[in-house]
Amino acid sequence: MAYVEITRPRDQVAQVTLNRPERMNAMAFDVMVPLRHALEEVSRDNTVRVVVVTGAGRAFCSGADLEDAGTVPGIAGLTRPTIALRAMELLDEVIRQLRAMHQPVIAAVNGPAIGGGMCLALAADIRLTAETAFFRAAGVNNGLTSSELGLSYLLPRAIGSSRAFELMLTGRDVPAAEAERIGLVSAVVPSASLLEECYAVAGRIIALSRVGIELTKRLLWSSLDASSLHAHMDHEGLSQLYVRLTTANFEEAVRARKEGRPPIFED
Repeated sequence: MAYVEITRPRDQVAQVTLNRPERMNAMAFDVMVPLRHALEEVSRDNTVRVVVVTGAGRAFCSGADLEDAGTVPGIAGLTRPTIALRAMELLDEVIRQLRAMHQPVIAAVNGPAIGGGMCLALAADIRLTAETAFFRAAGVNNGLTSSELGLSYLLPRAIGSSRAFELMLTGRDVPAAEAERIGLVSAVVPSASLLEECYAVAGRIIALSRVGIELTKRLLWSSLDASSLHAHMDHEGLSQLYVRLTTANFEEAVRARKEGRPPIFED
């Protein structure tokens, strides 16, 4: 049985599904290694414009598998401390890969996103959630820290530092409605229509310029690390000039608007 599946539900849309529903798609290494490979494969697929990540069954991802962590590859001859380092590196690579994808990534949070599952959702560019889903920074509930897989970096940037501190220090559940109110997700939709809503968002993205979308994604992420407004505006300006001077997209947008039709961006 494949623990990660790649499907093509719409033209130019790839869906990556965590497929271990009997364990609520927990982050065993037998799941995370195929997930990293799947994301790498999809990122290199030039026929894919948008990626949707979701979970099979009733959960998005329940975080670490507390019963069967699976097998960490490439650890022969290593001691326990080094194995631990390699294990965390492997999980971290999944989060970094989501951020590095050439395509925008939409997380279709169909159910609980707990611990590392919450990190997976936050590493996506856009999050839509089913009304039955909830989020939990679960590390402190297990006697550990809630700072894992980039969560202490990503969460404050998504919802602000005060709310992030409260959620990570209490480990409480954040239901879907609250998640939308505080900006953790962009929309809450009925469970039955979650994927269709994600495909609709994907369709709006696909109608736009490939290079414009990819650069916008890069700029949005880099803005979170910018040392100053001045430095980031220089970066933005160069990117805008790059697209303006190397494509005819702007001229096509003006022409299409005058002709009352959708633009066809050929980059």
